[in-house]
Amino acid sequence: MYKEDICFMSACDMRDSILRQELTSQEITETLIERIERINPLINAYCTTTFDLARDLAKEADNSVKKGEKMGILQGIPTSIKDEMDTKGIRTTYGSKFYANQIPEKDDIAVQRLREAGCVILGKTNMPEFGHHPGITDNLIFGLTKNPWDLERSSGGSSGGAAAAVASGMGPLALGADGGGSIRVPSSLCGVYGLKPTFGRIPRYPVKGIFFWNMDHYGPIVRYVSDAALMLNVMKGYHPFDQYSIPDDGIDYLKEIDSKPKKLKIGCSMNLGFFKLLDEIVEKVILEQVEKLTQYGWDIENVKLKLKKPEYSFNIFASLGYAFDSKKFYNEKPEDLSPDLKGIIKAGLSFGGQDVAKAIAQRKGVYEVFHTYFKDYDVLITPTTPCPAFTVEKTEFGTRFPIVKGKALNITNWISFTYPFNLTGLPAASIPCGWTDSGLPIGMQIIGKRYDEKTVLQVSKAFEEIAPWQSKRPEIK
Repeated sequence: MYKEDICFMSACDMRDSILRQELTSQEITETLIERIERINPLINAYCTTTFDLARDLAKEADNSVKKGEKMGILQGIPTSIKDEMDTKGIRTTYGSKFYANQIPEKDDIAVQRLREAGCVILGKTNMPEFGHHPGITDNLIFGLTKNPWDLERSSGGSSGGAAAAVASGMGPLALGADGGGSIRVPSSLCGVYGLKPTFGRIPRYPVKGIFFWNMDHYGPIVRYVSDAALMLNVMKGYHPFDQYSIPDDGIDYLKEIDSKPKKLKIGCSMNLGFFKLLDEIVEKVILEQVEKLTQYGWDIENVKLKLKKPEYSFNIFASLGYAFDSKKFYNEKPEDLSPDLKGIIKAGLSFGGQDVAKAIAQRKGVYEVFHTYFKDYDVLITPTTPCPAFTVEKTEFGTRFPIVKGKALNITNWISFTYPFNLTGLPAASIPCGWTDSGLPIGMQIIGKRYDEKTVLQVSKAFEEIAPWQSKRPEIK
């Protein structure tokens, strides 16, 4: 097997190969380390690498196989962790100069569960400071993460390092986080699969500050849908330290995803009822591709949602959190904050109690719209982003977003298709569904009922089977 083929293997295939001793974890890990050393200087997906640790963990995994010991679900499989999650003994910065040298004393719960399952940690992936930016992954410590499909374009944010690493063959599994689209957006721009589970499905602790405190979801970023199911099996379930975590549903998602529901009623919306700045090629590709699901006997309908723009609510919750967490940094050393984040903090400092009350009321209304929708439908399909990956341009005032239909997008309406599902906590995934003429990936979003990751994964797997994308690899030069 060629080394590049090893780098683009699914985690499930890696696991089977390790168990059968056709490949060792050490061989896989060393091959990936070689690729990271060669490719990462061009992409900047990893901000901290842990190669010595990875080699030790891979050796332990291989020794367990030789001894015939019980294997963990992820035994010997290389994995990356977003720099948002605390990792014991490994530098964790949150993309901020204020935490540039922090080394946590304990693991985040999700990281702990990944370790206990036997994964091999390759390192931490890059993110914008405190995860504030859904458009690009850039910070004042490590710099910009580039899109593997076009190094002049954005990898998305805020899990852009994770998505770029997976897309470029620098690891099969990545742990990401999503407060307004931060798993789904970079997955769409980088041409990989990203799942934001139901809020609380994967516990979060410890968490730095309160930014996105009740909107942030952890989830997998992978190349194969089955690998997302594998990671979800490991990380899900209640933990007493996370007051929002929910009990384990007892579902083995890896076993369930190959089942095809006999009947599904799927709605398709290209605007969610309020958004009009959708790139024509994105709309064309998604409307063509979603029709492929009818071959399973599922009903596909274009739907008109009565959702009023919920931007006010999202902006209030996001900016207030950042203002509360970072007011001291903003006042004492603003030069160590990015222009975009300073703008968010400034806005948050201006809001008061009545603004919060209005935001809560609007959020309640958003949930009710989708609760009503899911009484009649099983799944909702939308675009993930308004347009494909854009060229990165930064000014002293912040990121310059692309122009669609003659109007410039901004940091919030860029994520109009994703943040409503952080406000509601519904499970949602982005799956590659096509390409532009210039070779940029296009992502389609699949949203399910609350607690129904199973159907989201089943529909994702069904689409993957009829429209696979994994044979297409970026040419990184």
